[in-house]
Formats: sequence, structure tokens, C-alpha cells
Amino acid sequence: MPSFKSKMFSLLLRNRHLLSGKLKKPVIDFKSSIEDMRADISRSAEKIAKLPKGVNVVKAHYPDFYAEWVIPENCKDEQVILYFHGGGFVSGNCKDHRNLVANFCTFVKTKSLVFDYSLAPEKPFPAAVNDSVSIYCWLLKNNYLPKNIVFAGDSAGGGLEMSCLLMLKEQNTPLPAAVVAMSPCTDMTISGQSHKTKMKADPCTPKGSTETWLSYYVGNGNPSNPIMSPLFGNLTGLPPIMIQVGENETLLDDSTRFAEKAKIAGVDITLHVWKDMFHCFPMLAPMFREATEAMNEIADFIKYHLSK
Repeated sequence: MPSFKSKMFSLLLRNRHLLSGKLKKPVIDFKSSIEDMRADISRSAEKIAKLPKGVNVVKAHYPDFYAEWVIPENCKDEQVILYFHGGGFVSGNCKDHRNLVANFCTFVKTKSLVFDYSLAPEKPFPAAVNDSVSIYCWLLKNNYLPKNIVFAGDSAGGGLEMSCLLMLKEQNTPLPAAVVAMSPCTDMTISGQSHKTKMKADPCTPKGSTETWLSYYVGNGNPSNPIMSPLFGNLTGLPPIMIQVGENETLLDDSTRFAEKAKIAGVDITLHVWKDMFHCFPMLAPMFREATEAMNEIADFIKYHLSK
């Protein structure tokens, strides 16, 4: 039975267009302005810009693009979460996700490195993957040991971290200790049945957005490319992975099919499908019970693998 607060959040998300004075729900297509969407996201992020108590943000000395450390108090300096933000591969940045990642860090009590990877349509695949590999290797060059690094990400970022793992594996680069993905996007061919069966139940995904945004990310490439769509990759040898996903989201099959394939490949995979929950709901902890429980599971998973 979903909590009352989770129901209220779902209702709010489903009707958020009304809060902006629009009577009709938005439909995303190739005429939709990416610039306007990015500006709207930034304005929304500014409204919740206050950081949780005890968290500091410091610009990272990474030379190629902007990145920042999100540091909770009393964390171990040698341990780090490389955080891959969401945004459909077309939006999002460190500033927009700062409050969400800071809240994440207060739960896991580990500092995070967040980075502004390349966005489509200006820079389609493989730019974002290359950026991800580059900043991970920068961590290694700066004496962070793989056993002290965890990947975490939400939505598009959850898929991007899997792509990064596969590219690192191809390059014989040591992999991080563990991976956490919240509602990851792993299939650019959009072949999962949940894209159809969960459309009405999903309060978060605007009609047409998945097809439009993923098309921008794919560009002129092949959406079945296993680095682009990690669902189709060789998952053997990947580190332990935890996936948290809501039952009521179109990306459900991206999570369940990836987890099934990872299990067959011998990966230590933990999948939790939360009944009646929506896209990336753990990021709203501690606002309602299910989000808090999911985030506590994530925190326990990360602490366990960083302590080994």
C-alpha cells in the first residue's frame, strides 16, 4: 500500500503542467525547444537551491569541463562516488542537480564528484561516454583507488554509467567497486514493452519525450550499439550493481531486462522494483517513506562495498 505522501507526490507530478498555467499536458517532439526546457529546469532547481546542513560544494580542478565536489561532513577523504546526473541525455548539469546530489550524499555519507558531461543534440553519442571515461581516469590518476570509487546515477545518468563501465572494460581499465542506478535508461532502441504498458501510469515522462530525446542522443549512430545501449552489451565481469526502479514508469523494462541479463552474465546484481512508485523516486528522500527506505538501501549497499 503506497504511503499517502507518495500518492500526493505522484499526483503533483502528473498535474505539474497546471502549476505553470498550462491546461494541457506537454507533448515533446522535434519542434520542442531544448533551450527552453533547460531554462525551465534551471529555474526549478534555483527554487530548491539551499544545500542540506553540513554539505559543502567545491569546484573540482578538472581541466576539460566543469565538475564539482559535493562533500558531506565527516566523510572519508579517500572514498568517492562518481555521480552521473539525469536529464534525458539532453539536459542537466552540476548546478541543476546540486541539491539532489547533496541530499544523496547526506544519506550515503560519502563525497561525490558530479560533472557536466556533453549533452545532445549539440554533442550526441559517444561524447558523453567519452567524458565519463575521461573523468573516471582522472580520479585514478589523482590516486583514488578503484576499490574506493562507486558509480551512481539517475535516469539517463544511470544508463550512462553502464556505458562507461563497458567502455572501461574494453580498455582494460580497472573498474569501480560497485554501481548504483536509479531508473536507468539502458536501451536506445526503446524496445521494452513498459514504454507502452506503463505510459498511462507514469506521472513523470511527457508524451514523446523518450523518442525525441533518445533520437538526439543516438544521432547518426546505431541505437543497438552495446556501448550506446548497455542492455545489449557483454556484462560479464562488471562490478556489483544495485538498481532501484518504480513499478509505474516507462523505463521499468530497461531496468528489469538489464538486471536479468546481468544475472545471467554472473554479475552480483540487486534489483528492487517498488510497487506504485515513479521515475527516480529515491531522490526525493526523506520526503516520503518509500523514498527514504530506497535511499537507505542504497546507502547500505554503498557502505558495504566501500568497506570491503
